[in-house]
Amino acid sequence: MIDFSLSEEQKQLQDLSKEFTNNEIKPVAAEYDRKSEFAHEVIKKAWELGLMNVQIPEKFGGMGLSVLDDCIIGEELSVGCSGISTSMMSNMLAQGPLIVAANDAQNKKFLGQMVEECAFCAYAVTEPDAGSDVAGIKSTAQKVGNDYVLNGQKMWITNAAQAKWFFVLAYTDQNAGYKGMTGFVVPADLPGITIGKHEHKLGQRSSDTRGVTFDDVKLSAENRLGNEGDGWKIAMSAFDHSRPGVAAGAVGLARRAMEESIMYASERKTFGVPIAKHQAVSFMIADMAMNVDAARHLVYKSAWKTDKGERNTIEAAFAKAFAADTAMKVATDAVQVFGGYGYSAEYPVEKLMRDAKIFQIYEGTSQIQRVIIARELFRRQ
Repeated sequence: MIDFSLSEEQKQLQDLSKEFTNNEIKPVAAEYDRKSEFAHEVIKKAWELGLMNVQIPEKFGGMGLSVLDDCIIGEELSVGCSGISTSMMSNMLAQGPLIVAANDAQNKKFLGQMVEECAFCAYAVTEPDAGSDVAGIKSTAQKVGNDYVLNGQKMWITNAAQAKWFFVLAYTDQNAGYKGMTGFVVPADLPGITIGKHEHKLGQRSSDTRGVTFDDVKLSAENRLGNEGDGWKIAMSAFDHSRPGVAAGAVGLARRAMEESIMYASERKTFGVPIAKHQAVSFMIADMAMNVDAARHLVYKSAWKTDKGERNTIEAAFAKAFAADTAMKVATDAVQVFGGYGYSAEYPVEKLMRDAKIFQIYEGTSQIQRVIIARELFRRQ
């Protein structure tokens, strides 16, 4: 049986997220964007309401909510500001490797920190010369006795300056290809870690993005996730939990752009009538609605499969690629609906268009999602 309705608990979660967005995010989003400032106060309020880290299992002090629940929250927060929501939701990307691969002691120690206070963690995999090509990373973790010595440079790391710990992917055997990668949980206060400058970005400016350098960082074997060589599998498995949420953020941004377009088109008049009466405009907004709804259904299905314990690789790629492309298209069309006003920072769609672009790039570009989709399709033959 297929049921497209949300449970009462999910509706309450949706309402809570929507109320928080309207009261706490929308009024300040433009200011945080203008200043490129991390929204500490806003995010702390969200944490206090239980809108962060929701997939942490109950046995480690978390709420133990589903991936779908997380997507419901993520869409609503991104309606307000995807920069602020990215700062919040990126915790899940770093927590994912622990949820799928860490032992109880590791989860209690590191996930527990996220429950005890409003804290952040970061997924440190991308490097200056290795983004989509994860196998191209150069970071190494050399075994020295029972410890490891980590060296390498990571780039475009969300929440880098805020993080209490990082999930880091590094080679323990450079001759073994991707099977020589190992994942580590690296406390941010260890000697040898240098946090780079704040990156000034096109959009999502309130999200803190920086480089991180690891210079002879000594790690205990207790910081290793799984066995040596499990890193690639762990890092990729985490995307099954995080990509639906990223796609949900894209849906939220697209929905906001559509809603702004509807309101503006209903009020703005040309030739004596609201521009919504002109077919050229109304059809553009109709296309927005179709694609936003389609993207949301792809997000929900990808989340639902993970919650059922099923592999969702192709569904997550569907959702990420389609929702990201939809966000960019809808935001761009919203600027067109607004005309000259849409190009002005005085109106919200200018920021939405800038913020939308990164959805096609981070956590797997739209092109990489198509590589994944094609690979999965041909693998089934």
